[in-house]
Amino acid sequence: MKRLLSLLTFLTFSVCLLHAADTIRVACVGNSVTYGMGIPDRVEKAYPVRLQAMLGDGYKVENFGHSGSTLLRKGHRPYMKVPEFRKAVDFKADIVVIHLGLNDTDPRNWPNYRDEFIGDYRSLMQSFREVNPKVRFLLARMTPLSDRHYRFESGTRDWHAEIQLAIECIAKAEGVQLIDFHEPLYPYPYMLEDAVHPNAEGAAILAKTVYEGITGDFGGLQVSDMYSDNMVLQHGQPLTLHGKANAGEKVTVKIAGQKKKAVAASNGKWSVVLEPLKAGGPYTLSIEAGKQELLYNNVLAGEVWLCSGQSNMEFYLSWSATGKRDIPQAANDQIRLYDMKARWRTNAVEWEASVLDSLNHLQYFTDASWTVCSPETAGQFSAIAYYFGKMLQDSLKVPVGLICNAIGGSPAEAWVDRRTLEYEFPAILRNWTKNDFIQDWVRGRAALNVKKSSYKFQRHPYEPCYLYESGILPLQQYPIKGVLWYQGESNAHNKDAHEKLFKLLVQSWRKNWNNEQMPFYFVQLSSLNRPSWPWFRDSQRRLMNEIPNIGMAVCTDRGDSLDVHPTRKQEVGERLAYWALNKTYGHEVIPSGPLYKSVTFDKNIAYVSFDYAEGMKAAEEGAELLTFEVAGEDQIFYPAKAVIVGNQVKVWSDKVKEPTIVRYGWQPFTRANLVNGAGLPASTFRSDVQ
Repeated sequence: MKRLLSLLTFLTFSVCLLHAADTIRVACVGNSVTYGMGIPDRVEKAYPVRLQAMLGDGYKVENFGHSGSTLLRKGHRPYMKVPEFRKAVDFKADIVVIHLGLNDTDPRNWPNYRDEFIGDYRSLMQSFREVNPKVRFLLARMTPLSDRHYRFESGTRDWHAEIQLAIECIAKAEGVQLIDFHEPLYPYPYMLEDAVHPNAEGAAILAKTVYEGITGDFGGLQVSDMYSDNMVLQHGQPLTLHGKANAGEKVTVKIAGQKKKAVAASNGKWSVVLEPLKAGGPYTLSIEAGKQELLYNNVLAGEVWLCSGQSNMEFYLSWSATGKRDIPQAANDQIRLYDMKARWRTNAVEWEASVLDSLNHLQYFTDASWTVCSPETAGQFSAIAYYFGKMLQDSLKVPVGLICNAIGGSPAEAWVDRRTLEYEFPAILRNWTKNDFIQDWVRGRAALNVKKSSYKFQRHPYEPCYLYESGILPLQQYPIKGVLWYQGESNAHNKDAHEKLFKLLVQSWRKNWNNEQMPFYFVQLSSLNRPSWPWFRDSQRRLMNEIPNIGMAVCTDRGDSLDVHPTRKQEVGERLAYWALNKTYGHEVIPSGPLYKSVTFDKNIAYVSFDYAEGMKAAEEGAELLTFEVAGEDQIFYPAKAVIVGNQVKVWSDKVKEPTIVRYGWQPFTRANLVNGAGLPASTFRSDVQ
C-alpha cells in the first residue's frame, strides 16, 4: 500500500511538472494601460486578465505594468528601474508583450532623449533574451491619445506619432512581431474617458488584439461587407482585393480566369492584386482559405461611384418630381445599387438608450448588400445618384455600381477622418456641441437626439469624424472610380470654415482610397431664402480653382424659395454626369454652364468673360438677363443692364459711373437666368473675390 501511495504521489508530481513545463508564460510589460489604470475593477478587467481567460490553461499570463513608466532610461520614470521590470525578467517568459512609449511623450522625455529611444527599447528586449534566448516578442503600437489631452497640440500629438514610427522601426529591425493597439481603439474616443487610458471595453479590445497576435486566430476568412452577390467591381485598372484570415493561411482568389494567391500575415491581413477586369460579366468571384470558401455570383465589372453628402443626395427617386414617371421604367440589370441607410433619422426626437449605445459603437448604418436596379429598389434610392448612373450607363455602355451613404443634415466635418482633423483643424474637435465652427442647427439637433444620455462623451452622427468612422471606414477602401457629393446646407453659416473643411474632406477621401487624383464632383447649393447662401455658393465656385480634378454642378435654377429639398433632381444628377463624362471619360460634352473668368472695365461698362461661354443666352427665349449688379469703390450695388456680346456679357448701370465690381445671382433665392448653348446655368459670382 505504501509503495502504491508513493508511486501515485510520484506520478502526480511528475504530471504536474510536465504540465508546468508545457505552460507558455506570457509577460505583459508596460505602463498604466497595461496595469489597468482607470478601470474600476482592474483586477478582473485589465487586459492581461482578459487575455488569460481567452488563452486558457495552457498559458500563464502575468501583468507587469507600472503606471507612469517611460521606455527611455533617462526618462522621468524608466521602466527598467521599477520593481515590475525585475519581476518580469525573473518570470522568464516565453512571450513578452511590450506596450511602452506613451509617457515618453512628456516634454521632460522625448525632446531631450528621442535619439536614445531605439537603443533603450532594444536593451529592454535583450534583458528578456538573456534569461530566455528563445523568447518571442510582440511589440505593440501605442494606444491612442485623445485630442482632449491637455498637451495634445503642444507636442504630445506629434511626439506620439514619432514614437509609433520608432516602434515600427524596432520591430522590423529585430524581426519580431508588431501588433496594433492603436487602430482598433482610434475610432472610439469614448473608450478613453480621461483621454489616455482605455476603459474596460477598450481593455477587452487590447486583450483580443494580443490573443490574435499570439495564436494567429483571427476568426477565419473575412472580407468587407461590401462583397455580396450582384456587386460591381471597378474595371479597367489593377484591382486590390483584401481581407483577413488566420495567420499563415493560404488564400486563393479566382475570377474571370484569374487565380491569385496570398498568405495571411501575422496580423491576419492578406491582399491580392487582380489584373484589370474587362467590363461586363456576369462573373463569379471565389475566395478560399483552408476549408472556407466565399462565393459571390452575378458579379459585374464596370464603373463604381460613391454618392454621399446630406439629405439632397439621399433624396429618394420616389420623392422626386420625375419619380412617378421613371420608377416603372427603372429595371436595368447593368446598374447595381448599394444603399447604406441610417438606422435612425436625425428627426426632432429624443433617442432611447439602446440607440445611444449603438451610436457609440458606430452602428449607425443599416446592413446593406448589392441589388439589381429595378422599380422595387430604385424608388427608395437616391434620385440624383440614379439619374447620374443612368446617364453614365447609357453613355458608356458598361455596368455601373452606385454606393450611397448620404445622411440628412450631416455637416462636412462629420465626414473627415480623425487624423486629418487632429492635425489640420483640431479646434473643431474640441467641445463640439458648443463649438461655433459648427452650425447652430446641427448642434441643437444633436443635443435633442442625445438628450436622454447621461454619458459625457455620447456620440452623434453629426459629431466631427463620426460619419467617416461609421460610413467610410466600413467600405474598407472598396475600389471606386470617383465621388459624387451634395452637401453644404449644414455648413452654410460659415463659408470660411467650410472652405477649409471641404479641402480636408477631399484630401481625406483621396488618401483613404490612395488616389490623389480621384474624381470628386459636387453640387453647388441651390436657391433658398437663407441670407448666407450667395457667399457660400460663390465660395463653392472658387474651390474649383483650388482643388485638382473636381467639378461643380450648378442647380440654382432648380431651387425652391421655401424648401431646402427641391424635387427636381433629374437635371442635377445629369449635370454631375456631364462632369464625369467630360473630365473622367473624355467625352466631348459641355460639363458646366458659364463660369466667371475675368472682368475688364471701360469707363462705365464692365465686360465679363466666362469659361464654357459658347452660345450664351437667357434661359427663356427673348428674355432679358437678370440679377447682374455693379458697384463702385463704395461697394454699393445697383441692378444692372446686361447683354451678350460675343462670348462676353456687357454690364452697366446708369447709377454707377465708375464700376469696379460685378456680381451675379447674388440673392439667396435667385432668378438668375444666364445659360450657355448646352442650356446649363451660370454660377453665382462676385468679381472682386477670387
